[in-house]
Amino acid sequence: MEKFSKEMLRKLANQVMFDLNDQECEELQEEFETYLKQLELLNKIDTEHVEEMVYPFEAPTSFIRNDDEVYAISQEDAMKNVPQASENYVVVPKVVK
Repeated sequence: MEKFSKEMLRKLANQVMFDLNDQECEELQEEFETYLKQLELLNKIDTEHVEEMVYPFEAPTSFIRNDDEVYAISQEDAMKNVPQASENYVVVPKVVK
């Protein structure tokens, strides 16, 4: 698997407008190496004859509540004070590459 170098982590951090110091880079490298080791262990598990699950519980769940409708403002009211809009969407400055 791909190694996470300091340069790569700094480049990724720069793309999402984070500043990383050397200690943070080292900590991230260690964390990613741990994650990669865990993924390697998971990949070694034989799942050939295991049926895929769509939902994490085998028994039907009856404890999940129904959504209750609550008051929501209309799109017109939401867009009244928007400084810039395009096709009924709020336009905001781009913050990541």
